[in-house]
Amino acid sequence: MLGVPAPNPDLTLSNVSWTPTSPVETDAITVRATVNNGGTAGSAATDVNFYLGTTKVGTAAVGALAAGASTTVSASIGTRDAGSYALSAKVDEANSVIEQNDGNNTAAASGPLVVTPVASSDLVAAAVNWTPGNPSAGNSVAFSVSLKNQGSVASASGAHGITLTVLNGSSAVATMTGTYNGSIAAGATTPAVALGNWTAVNGRYTVRVVLADDANELPVKRTNNTSERPFFVGRGANMPYDHLEAEDATVGGGASVIGPNRTIGDLAGEASGRRAVTLGANGAYVEFTTRASTNTLVTRFSMPDSSGGGGQTSSISVYVNGSFAKTLPLTSKYAWLYGAEASPNNSPGSGPARHIYDEANLMLGQTYPAGTKIRLQKDPANSLTYTIDFLDTEAATPVPNPGAGFVTPAGFSHQDVQNAFDQVRQNSNLQGVYLPAGDYDTSSKFQVYGKAVKVVGAGPWFTRFHAPTTQDNTDVGFRSEASANGSTFSGFAYFGNYTSRIDGPGKVFDFSGTANMTIDNIWVEHMVCLYWGSNTDTSTIKNSRIRDTFADGINMTNGSAGNTVSNNDARSTGDDSFALFNATDNGGGEVRDNVFENLSATLTWRAAGFAVYGGTNNVFRNLYAADMLTYPGITISSLDFGIPMNGFGATPPTQFQNVSVVRSGGHFWGNQAFPAVWIFSASKIFQGIRVNDLDIVDPTYSGIMFQTNYVGGRPQFPVADTVFTNTTISGARKSGDAFDAKSGFGIWANELPEPGQGPAVGSVTFNNLTLTNNTKDIQNTTTTFTINRN
Repeated sequence: MLGVPAPNPDLTLSNVSWTPTSPVETDAITVRATVNNGGTAGSAATDVNFYLGTTKVGTAAVGALAAGASTTVSASIGTRDAGSYALSAKVDEANSVIEQNDGNNTAAASGPLVVTPVASSDLVAAAVNWTPGNPSAGNSVAFSVSLKNQGSVASASGAHGITLTVLNGSSAVATMTGTYNGSIAAGATTPAVALGNWTAVNGRYTVRVVLADDANELPVKRTNNTSERPFFVGRGANMPYDHLEAEDATVGGGASVIGPNRTIGDLAGEASGRRAVTLGANGAYVEFTTRASTNTLVTRFSMPDSSGGGGQTSSISVYVNGSFAKTLPLTSKYAWLYGAEASPNNSPGSGPARHIYDEANLMLGQTYPAGTKIRLQKDPANSLTYTIDFLDTEAATPVPNPGAGFVTPAGFSHQDVQNAFDQVRQNSNLQGVYLPAGDYDTSSKFQVYGKAVKVVGAGPWFTRFHAPTTQDNTDVGFRSEASANGSTFSGFAYFGNYTSRIDGPGKVFDFSGTANMTIDNIWVEHMVCLYWGSNTDTSTIKNSRIRDTFADGINMTNGSAGNTVSNNDARSTGDDSFALFNATDNGGGEVRDNVFENLSATLTWRAAGFAVYGGTNNVFRNLYAADMLTYPGITISSLDFGIPMNGFGATPPTQFQNVSVVRSGGHFWGNQAFPAVWIFSASKIFQGIRVNDLDIVDPTYSGIMFQTNYVGGRPQFPVADTVFTNTTISGARKSGDAFDAKSGFGIWANELPEPGQGPAVGSVTFNNLTLTNNTKDIQNTTTTFTINRN
C-alpha cells in the first residue's frame, strides 16, 4: 500500500464568458471565469490567464480559496477587431500551487466570442505595387497603390489622399503622394493610383503608405490607415529572413571572433565573410539583436565530428532577452568530409577535412519584435566546442488550405501522401493535395502523373518531409511524367539524409521531358540536388532555399528551354549552385531561352555559384555570389566533360547582367587556381558572351581569368565574340599561400594553367573597365590572347 494522498487543493474553471454578450468593435470587453477549489485543502493565491486562440489577452488575480469554495474573476481585454475568437482560460498556469490534479486547469467558453463590425467605412492599402518587381540599382521604380474599403458602409465622396514613403531605417529617401477621387463602396477596391518614381539604390527598405482619414470612417477603423511593407533593391535573392553575421554581434563569456582566412577545412576559412565566433568555455555566447520581428531562427554552425566519423549529436542553449528560451539540437552527421578533394568521404583517416559546417533551425514558440536579443550560449549541458557563423531570423506564418478541390492525406506517412496524390489523379473534381503542418516520413520518390496536380504545403517551416534517420543516402522527392505537365509544388521542406555524394539519385525534383511545372517556396537540405531537369521546358523555380547539398542546387540540361529560375538562395552546395549544361546525351536539342534571375549563391564548397556550359540566348541577371571555397563565383565554359554537348550559339548571345562576386575563387584539381570569374574556351565553340555591370570584390586569387583547353599540345576552341561592359575589379592581392604566383591579377590571360596545357587563345573586349587596389591590374604575357580595352 502506498499510503493516503496528503490534503491538497484542486483548482478547476467553469463559466468562461464575456460582457457585453454581443460586442461590436467599439465596445470594451470584459472576460470572466469561475474558479472552483474541489480539493481537500485550501489554495494559496494564484491567477487566471485568458486567451483568444493562442494569444494571452488578460490576467486576473485569484485570492486564497478554501476547500469547496469558488470565486469569479474578470479581466478587461479592451476593444477587438471584428471576428470570431476562441476564448479560453487557464488557472495557476505557473504551477505555483501544489494540486491534486494539474491536468484540469483549463476551460473554454461554450462558443466563440463574436465581435460585430461597426457601421463605418474602413480604408486600407489593398495593393502596394512597384515596377520592376525586383529592381536593381539605377532602375526607375514606379510605385502605385490601390485602396480597398473593407468596412460596412461606403466611404465619403471627394478626395482620398495617399502618401507613400520609402524609408531606409527611420530616414525617408523618397516621398510620393496621390489621390483617389470619389466614393468607394463597401467591399470595393479602386484601380491603382500612380504615385511617382524613385531611382533605386541598393539596400533593404520599408515602404510606408498612409491613407487620409475618411469622413465616414470611425476612429476605431483608422488604425490600419498606415501600413508597411519590406522592399529590397540589389543583386541576389530577396528572401523573407534577415541575415545577421556572428562576427558583428555581441560576444562574451570567453567567446572569440576568429578569422579571416581562406583555408579549406578551417573554421574561419569556411565561414561566410571568412569570420565566425567560437564558443569554447561554459558561459561563452554570441548575442544577436534582431532587426525585424521573428518567431524562428536558423544558425550555421560547426562542432566536432566523432572520432571515427559519422558525426555526433549535441545542443546549444538559446536565450531571448536574457532568459533561457529553448534548447537547439545540433548534429555534425552531415558535415565533415575527408580526403581527396574530388571524392571525399566520411572517414577521418582519409586525409584533410572540408565541408565542416551545417545548419540548424528552431521555432521559438512566439513572435518577438525587432530589437529582441537572441543569444546562443554554451552551457554546462552543451558539452562540445561550437563555432557560430551567422543567424537568420524570420517571421513565419502558415499557409491555409486553398479550400474546395484539395484533399488532405489521412496521415503523415509516405503512403498516406501517395494515396492522396492517387485520389486526385482519379477524381476529375479534385485539383490538388494540401499538406497540413506536420512532420512527414518519406522513404522514396512520390509518383505524380496522369494530370496536373497542385501540391500545396503550409509553408516550409510547417510542412516538412524527413528521410529515414536510421539510414543514409535515401533517394526521396518527386518524379513526374509529362502527363502531369502544369503541376505545382509549393510550401514545404525536404530534409534528406545524404552524407556523401552519389551521382544519379538524391534529386528532390528529378524531372525529364516535362513542361509548365512550378516549384515555389521549397526548402531543401542534405540532398544531392534540389532540381535536375533533362529536357524540361517553360517551367518556373522560385522563392526557394537550398542548403548543404552534395551536388548542384539547380541544373538544367538536354534541351531545357524557356525556363525561369527566380529569387532563390543557395548556401553550401557541393557543385554549381545554379547551372545550365548544353548536353545532348539524353536528347532534347538546345538549352536556350532560359532566365536565371535574382539569385544568391554563397559558401559553395565545390564548383561555382553560377555556371553555364554552352547554350543560346540564356540570361543570368541580378546575381550575388560570395565566399566560394574552391571555384569561381561564375564559370562560363565550353568544356563537354566527355559528354555529347553543343557549344555556345552566336545569336542571341549568352548574357550575364548586374552581377556581384565577392571573396570568391579558390583551388581545386590539384594545382588549378581559380578566379572570381572563369572564362574557359574548351572542347566546343566559345562565342556570343556578353557580361554587363559586373563587380568583383576581394577575389581570392584573381578577378577574371581567361583559359583555353589543350589536347595533344594543341588548343581547342578560342575565346571569340566576348564583350564585358561596365566591369569593376578591386582587391586582387597576393595570396601568400601555395598559389601565390597565380594571384594578385585583376585580369589574367593564363599563360600556363597546368602541365600539358598552354596559353589562353582568342580575344576579349572591355568597355568601361575600372581596376583598383589590385597587385597587378592586367597580366597577359601571351602572344595568343588579346585584351581590347575601350
